[in-house]
Amino acid sequence: MPETIEPGTVWLVGAGPGDPDLLTRKAEKLIAATDIVFYDALVGPGILDLIPARIERVSVGKRSGRHSKDQDSINDLLLAAAQTGKRVVRLKGGDPAIFGRTAEEVEHLSAHGVRVRICPGITAASAAVASAGSSLTLRGSARKLTFITAHMRAGDEPETDWAALADRQSTLAIYMGKAAASEIASHLIRSGRSRSTPVLVVENASLPDERLVQTRLDLLAVATSASVTDGPAVLIIGEAVSPHKRSMATGVDVLQSTRAD
Repeated sequence: MPETIEPGTVWLVGAGPGDPDLLTRKAEKLIAATDIVFYDALVGPGILDLIPARIERVSVGKRSGRHSKDQDSINDLLLAAAQTGKRVVRLKGGDPAIFGRTAEEVEHLSAHGVRVRICPGITAASAAVASAGSSLTLRGSARKLTFITAHMRAGDEPETDWAALADRQSTLAIYMGKAAASEIASHLIRSGRSRSTPVLVVENASLPDERLVQTRLDLLAVATSASVTDGPAVLIIGEAVSPHKRSMATGVDVLQSTRAD
């Protein structure tokens, strides 16, 4: 049955990493059933092309360092649309629950009596390792997975427990970490993480211009500066993305390339 949205309801919908084929069936049904879509800058054109022409689109694009709308303004736009009885979809890149400011939007809307529901999506880290033929965990070597963001709100003081993150049996998936690659590597090495720890950097995960860079922790800053351009990138740090383990498991050896499909 087609997914329905009650008038005056807001759905926070995960758009996935960018490839339209990685959008969930539920997300696509919700997009087709709405009156208005508020979408982020990380929602690519392939996803936007799936929105029927009759549906209103509003860009509330947010990228690190390039915000067209602050979060309070986005909250108010969602509320105003719902209060006029519209069926609202808030389309977010990746998964809404992973660094998507979901809690703030839910709190604001719920405080004004607006019902909010959430449709999960595929997060960038999952798409990144899939493109590399790798994994986020590895039996016996990477039994813990930690998602962190290197982007802080203005005025926030980072309180990162680097000692905990340096656990060699942990995989780190670092979002918005491109600009902070040098600091991340330095903190982890000083906290005991091996300099030779494998790192996979994936820019524009799942998109046609995707770029995959295999490096090691002590060379992360150099590799990122030399090989990663302007697109959003996720850093995957840990033994799970070791090229040796990956090649033995899948035969994937060449990483510094863009997608051919």
